[in-house]
Amino acid sequence: MMNNLTPVVKRLLIINLVVFALMNLGGVSDILLKYFALRNIGAPTFLPFQYFTYMFMQQEFFHLFGNMLGLYVFGTWLERQWGSKRFLFYFLSTGVGAGLLYSLISYVELMPLKEAANQFFGMPDPELFNSFLVRSGKHFFDNPHIQYVYEEFYKNPESAKWIAQAKKIVQQVYDLKINTPTIGASGAVFGVLLAFGMLFPNAELMLLFPPIPIKAKYLVLFYGAYEFYSSFQYNPNDNVAHFAHLSGMLIGYLILRYWRKQNGHFY
Repeated sequence: MMNNLTPVVKRLLIINLVVFALMNLGGVSDILLKYFALRNIGAPTFLPFQYFTYMFMQQEFFHLFGNMLGLYVFGTWLERQWGSKRFLFYFLSTGVGAGLLYSLISYVELMPLKEAANQFFGMPDPELFNSFLVRSGKHFFDNPHIQYVYEEFYKNPESAKWIAQAKKIVQQVYDLKINTPTIGASGAVFGVLLAFGMLFPNAELMLLFPPIPIKAKYLVLFYGAYEFYSSFQYNPNDNVAHFAHLSGMLIGYLILRYWRKQNGHFY
């Protein structure tokens, strides 16, 4: 396998594997996540260079395996077609671009939540507490402690005890939302997948699960449709940044269209 690797793909694989090893070391992992994972724009630990560093961080094996397999399978073809400099530019651009667009989407999504939190702190009553929790996500109502506090607060809206408990929950939930980090090369890899599908639309690929052949253009359409669908299916157990994947594909598409406009082809 190593003999088949192109130079940039090989280096990207090595960097991701080294960072993955570091991510699974207790104290080192905490430091990497704090400073180099992509944070929401309003988070106290947000730093601009995180748009670059987040894409080299994977903490779960299957996350790493899926991204590196996609980089190896599709990236080597693109690097041979484009050359190393252009491929590296494309990979980094789709990764950074995915992070930027995803941050913008997250910022817009968090604005109503921040407004709901401020309204509650300004006038802490059960209805505004309920409104904040609704905006936070239905799964928070499944938390027994939050349910209990809400019920007691609803029955005793003037109680200093339950007002304090509700304020604590609002602050904790908001902090959790705004401080959730984003990591992984998926945005860049989805950009690579899109480029492969556009350059080699009729190339036949063999899926792993199930092991059936499929043309590259249909694989790209399937993944794009799946990510779009998943983006609007709120699942509290789904920690995948689907909009980041779509953002990587969108940035990749724009770059390819620009190259085609300039040169008459995608490279």
